[in-house]
Amino acid sequence: MTPPPRRLADLPWPQLAESAARSVLVVPLGATEQHGPHLPFTVDTDIAGALAERLARAREWVVLAPPVAYGSSGEHSGFPGTLSIGREATELLLTELVRSADAFAAVGLVSAHGGNAVPVRRAVARLRREGRTVHFWEPSGDPADSHAGRAETSAMLALRPGAVREDLAVTGELRPLSQVMGALRAGGVRAVAPSGVLGDPTAADADEGRRLLDAWAAELIRISGNWRP
Repeated sequence: MTPPPRRLADLPWPQLAESAARSVLVVPLGATEQHGPHLPFTVDTDIAGALAERLARAREWVVLAPPVAYGSSGEHSGFPGTLSIGREATELLLTELVRSADAFAAVGLVSAHGGNAVPVRRAVARLRREGRTVHFWEPSGDPADSHAGRAETSAMLALRPGAVREDLAVTGELRPLSQVMGALRAGGVRAVAPSGVLGDPTAADADEGRRLLDAWAAELIRISGNWRP
């Protein structure tokens, strides 16, 4: 029988102390930002948490940390409810968080928010220069379906169907991210897609979401073979 995943949320410190030096602490990284008129603000955190949970179930040497639910989301600031701490604060937060985890053999950062990519990579580079073992993984996706589109909506239909308002889903900006990046940087997502959607969620499907989550989880678990202490 497979043992349950080890979560900091469930463990007192003495139960962890003996094995920490042989374990990898995995931290899900998300965001609190708009995801169109049909999805909740927690999409990225929900997805990162679900994938990290699957990793913890598959690898007995993983300890799962609570998710970091805030990140760099300034491009979504034109939509009420988006909460962003910016790139510099995200980089500093992750740097100090990983420094505080020296009891573990390594730290793995699992991010489901594209806006975190730059500060996470900067933090990882800095931490590695300091001699710490830290890993980073993020799921891949279609550049023409980068935010609140078919992929994320399908994943949420698989994870939290009650949080998806399918009746409010609308087709958003369909050009690849590379083609709208200039306008996005200048004016944020709202200047490119007034609905907040980059993609088309109207054909999203729960079965497709389960297949997508399975594929992402399989890739994360495969990659994590290189993380083993």
